[in-house]
Amino acid sequence: MQTRTWTALVASTVLAAAIAGCGMQRVAPAPPPVVATTLDETPGRVVEQSVVSVAATVVKVDQKKRLVTLKNHAGEEFDIVVGEEVRNLPQVRRGDEVVATYYESTVITLKKPGEASPGVEAADIVGRAAPGEKPAATAGTKTTVVAKVVGLNKKKGTITLKGPKGKVVTVTAREPKRLEPVKIGDLIEVVYTEAVAISVEKPEKE
Repeated sequence: MQTRTWTALVASTVLAAAIAGCGMQRVAPAPPPVVATTLDETPGRVVEQSVVSVAATVVKVDQKKRLVTLKNHAGEEFDIVVGEEVRNLPQVRRGDEVVATYYESTVITLKKPGEASPGVEAADIVGRAAPGEKPAATAGTKTTVVAKVVGLNKKKGTITLKGPKGKVVTVTAREPKRLEPVKIGDLIEVVYTEAVAISVEKPEKE
């Protein structure tokens, strides 16, 4: 999962731009990437989350060309062209920090008959800063799938699920003990969320 999340982060943020080479600007490089993963498990519910944050420091801003020069944690500089959809570019200053955060979570919940119905739902996650504020944007998706348990082999650690379109699949549980409270006829709800947030922050005063 780490490789996929890192690729998605780099491809979805300003930090995907090509390296343009080191410069002579005296702007301190941003801190190195931060990766955090958590696993919260209770009977009938598993929550896995992964967060990757990458930062770059603003070296200079060309408002006419909408060109921003950034410096990453290794001290390398690169340029990006900011689209017209970023309406608060005039708020960006030399020394500001651009932070891109990729968030991914999977929530698996056991449901009893009557608590849910098989189906698929998807929703977009979109947001951006108000006029006059530092630029910020969030984009992502949240997908919910509910499938019915039609087969179960606790000795082998497998569970057979029937999806909302009638497709039947058998999967092996990563942790067989998670199948202990499951019964045939139960429902499994999986909520997958993936989002990227980009913000510009003022440097902290020393």
